[in-house]
Amino acid sequence: MGGKLLYPFILVAGALMAIGVVWNSQLRGALVNPWLAAAVSFVPVVFAFALMFLLKPSPLPTREDLAGVRWWMPLAGITGAVAVFAGLLFVDKVGAGALNGLLITANLLTSVALDHFGWLGMRQVKAGPPRLLGAALMVGGIVLISVF
Repeated sequence: MGGKLLYPFILVAGALMAIGVVWNSQLRGALVNPWLAAAVSFVPVVFAFALMFLLKPSPLPTREDLAGVRWWMPLAGITGAVAVFAGLLFVDKVGAGALNGLLITANLLTSVALDHFGWLGMRQVKAGPPRLLGAALMVGGIVLISVF
């Protein structure tokens, strides 16, 4: 995917993330056990991606591709699951705006550091004054949303 659809897709994904946090909180309330709710929440995801793989099974990785997989790469799903679980547990306590704002602000600050230092194989993009100002404005914005 690219071109004109790239940014709208990302914006829709962000909007769906906010909705998903609220739905997960309601699912936790209905199922009582947060671990069960998290497992139930991931079942449709597993089926959706398995179906997409069955519909479009190529390209497949080569042996060289598989040799390049670092031990930590498959843990990416767990990192996303932590955010989902935080929403599942806390959105009804802090509100969707504060929860998603805190998640996104922490995401942005970490992303700026990953870019700046080139960590985890990212292309290095130095954090100059405009990026640092943007990060500071995000922090200020989330303080206003979550504290007041």
